[in-house]
Amino acid sequence: MDRRLFLQGLSASAVAAGVLPVTAAAAEAQERSEADVAKQIAASKDSSPVRIGIIGPGSRGKELVRNLLRVPGVKIAAAADVYEPRFAQLNELCGYEVAAHKDFRALIDRKDLDAIVVATPLGLHATQVLPALKSGRHVYGEKTMAYTVEEARAIREASGSKALYQVGHQYRYSPWIRAAIARVQAGEIGDVTHIAGYWFRNNDWRRPVPADDPGGKLEHLINWRLYNQWSLGLIAELGSHHMDIANWIFGANPTAAMGSGSICRYHDGRETDDNVQVVLSYPQGKRFIFTSTTDNAKMGDQLWVYGSKGSLNLTLEDATFFYEPAKVKRVATGVEKGVTTSASYQAGGEMPYRGPGKPVELKDPEDATTIAIRAFIHCVRTGDRPIADAEVGYGSALCVVQADKARRERREVEVPA
Repeated sequence: MDRRLFLQGLSASAVAAGVLPVTAAAAEAQERSEADVAKQIAASKDSSPVRIGIIGPGSRGKELVRNLLRVPGVKIAAAADVYEPRFAQLNELCGYEVAAHKDFRALIDRKDLDAIVVATPLGLHATQVLPALKSGRHVYGEKTMAYTVEEARAIREASGSKALYQVGHQYRYSPWIRAAIARVQAGEIGDVTHIAGYWFRNNDWRRPVPADDPGGKLEHLINWRLYNQWSLGLIAELGSHHMDIANWIFGANPTAAMGSGSICRYHDGRETDDNVQVVLSYPQGKRFIFTSTTDNAKMGDQLWVYGSKGSLNLTLEDATFFYEPAKVKRVATGVEKGVTTSASYQAGGEMPYRGPGKPVELKDPEDATTIAIRAFIHCVRTGDRPIADAEVGYGSALCVVQADKARRERREVEVPA
């Protein structure tokens, strides 16, 4: 048997058996990461009252409310929405009547709120987040932070110790993602130069609209993700999470973006593309590549982090490390001989990783959104700075906005600082 192939097989077997040890630095980094999150979710041990107002109690808004209601002492005191059926749905979820406002400004003007949650379409984020912050209330704003770079800058500048801002990048709080990235930053897989993100689905991303919809108002209200006025499409709604993780791992924001996309399957009047591809350039030649489709779910949602010593696979449920096969070192003999080559090609070194890899082990990890919401309430009560703060939101917004600009203009564009 070829010695090189034998050594590769031996290395693969070691990985499959889980015998490759985690370095001391990586283990310490993982423990430190878990401790950081533990501090931020301490809200569960404090039941002091926190009154929340929510702007946009739709599908995502109600999911945030479900998690808010699990935190002791939290009450949903008021809601604002332009679609009246949302109020009855919210009351049923809370089990009590929540004060309803058709105009979000009336909610912000209330004096009995400690914090405000904004879960409306992206095109409205800055319009609602900025006055909420300026009112002195802490804000949890869904991603993407803002529709334009200028709006994102304004939100970053408006947030501070008196009015905290936490962006809805819940994967910053995901235990397996935090633990894995801590190990990457401690050198577990060597120098990371490339990250690839996939978010594949097989559905049209369309929601049902009542038959009685004069002027198509409900169509744009309910299916806002399909229209340019409110949405930056797949890049914002899905890619933003992966772009944020790329910023996190590389420790920097990108310097340039390229993007493409098209409507190739769902010719139903939508304006946003049903497939997109993005390349972000980072300092030192590093790259992040994202692709998303809506007519094939094979890849699902996953991120691959490639380093010189190994790779990391992140999903919505777990994190798994894979390690590069050991390289064979030539031993000098002092005798130079001619090299004989054969016509056959050995594929062993070009095949993808096999085997289960080495999963990140954690004790009873919680859902990322649950942790993010508990952490937000902790910050409201204590004034601690959120993990997913305005700087995190700003960095991700830069990626999204400029990648979308590159897609529209079909050219590489600069990402500003």
